[in-house]
Amino acid sequence: MSARHSIAATVAIGLVLAGCGAGFVPASASPVPTAGPSAAPTDDTVARLHAQAQAALGRWADAVAAAAAGPKAFVPTGELTSQIGDWEASVGDNDKSALLSGMVEVAGPLPTDPPPDGRIAWQDGTTATVGLVSAARAAADIRAGSSGDCGGCRPLQITGAHLTMGSIDTSRGPATVPMWAFSVQGTSVLVTRVAVADQVTVVPPPGDVYHPPVGLRVERASMTTGGRDLTVFFTGAPDPATQLCGADYSAEGVESATAVVVIIYENPYPGPYPSNWGCDLVGHERSATIKLAAPLGSRAVLEVTEGLPVPVVVTP
Repeated sequence: MSARHSIAATVAIGLVLAGCGAGFVPASASPVPTAGPSAAPTDDTVARLHAQAQAALGRWADAVAAAAAGPKAFVPTGELTSQIGDWEASVGDNDKSALLSGMVEVAGPLPTDPPPDGRIAWQDGTTATVGLVSAARAAADIRAGSSGDCGGCRPLQITGAHLTMGSIDTSRGPATVPMWAFSVQGTSVLVTRVAVADQVTVVPPPGDVYHPPVGLRVERASMTTGGRDLTVFFTGAPDPATQLCGADYSAEGVESATAVVVIIYENPYPGPYPSNWGCDLVGHERSATIKLAAPLGSRAVLEVTEGLPVPVVVTP
């Protein structure tokens, strides 16, 4: 919904294609050279990855300081704006586009005073008491968090709001959090917006088409409580490097007091390829495991391309 997530999604699509290695071409394309794809990352690529990681750690440290976040900081990795129910056929085309574009208007008065503090509950049993924003502020955040042109659609008309609870992905796994649920004129769908006031969020650097970031984007991670083995998941080649079109992957964690940036290294099949062989561009989920210097604790896990947090599932 947000511009931040739209940019991230665009980058992720590009990296799916890049993740299959330099020698990957569709089967219908010209045959790949018999010399095979490129080998392990060059020293220049490794240096760029480390520079990106250090820059991401710096931005994250600033974001944590700005939010005055404690050990139970709320770090959302899912969409802050969502909905309850499905759009009716008579309004779906318009209302879906309007919400995606942040075209929301308030048709009636909404509370401007914040409600009493609420509670966040994570799946591991930990909880945190947090301040909440008013319904009026949440409606404004929906507009500010989305952008784009919906092609002349009619704005959604908010007619009321009530406080509820809902689930969202966070840097510490799924959590149940306070949300504002807005009723909308002409539909039974409720538009929701996370109501938590204090959130750790970071803005990635502006895109540069001439110098795009390097590396594979980590999509999620998992580990055990108090453990140091962090397993990360990403999109890559379908098979190991012992097979045609395959690749092996390893991971490195660049750590700080507030976050861990994950770097993925790709080592593709060294060749030679048969002269008539082609590889498709279908991405597959792959994983790699990092041994952290210390347990993750309250630190966030960041992907290396934009420095954005990813969801982490912690199990007993």
